[in-house]
Amino acid sequence: MTELIAMAVWATFLVTRVARIAFLQQTVKLRPVMKKFRNGLLPAMLVVAAFAPGAQAHSMPGPAYSGSTVEPARAIAEPLDGISLNEAVSRAESQYNARVVRTEVVDEDGRKVYVLKLLSENGRVFTVRVDANSGRMR
Repeated sequence: MTELIAMAVWATFLVTRVARIAFLQQTVKLRPVMKKFRNGLLPAMLVVAAFAPGAQAHSMPGPAYSGSTVEPARAIAEPLDGISLNEAVSRAESQYNARVVRTEVVDEDGRKVYVLKLLSENGRVFTVRVDANSGRMR
């Protein structure tokens, strides 16, 4: 993608330079300049634009083949397994109208569970367990 941008900047610079020479020095008539543009630079820019989708597709991950040891890339915003600890804390605080004072991540039967200790406004302390995969609170 950066090559495409560099080529577009180069083409713009070249057209600007040719036009500046043609108009400032008044030695070249407009018709031959436009003919050069139509015959040379315009088709080159169209060829570059035609290959742009292929360049973008080249940077995208391909299909995963069986037996491959490489794991597919995940989206940055996608959590690795269900919800994050921060999201679990914010959900619990809003649902129970209390403040989380302590967090712990434990493994219960092979599942990741967030154990949150909450303090309510009236001073009551209670514990909430949040399943990291489903987001379900207990």
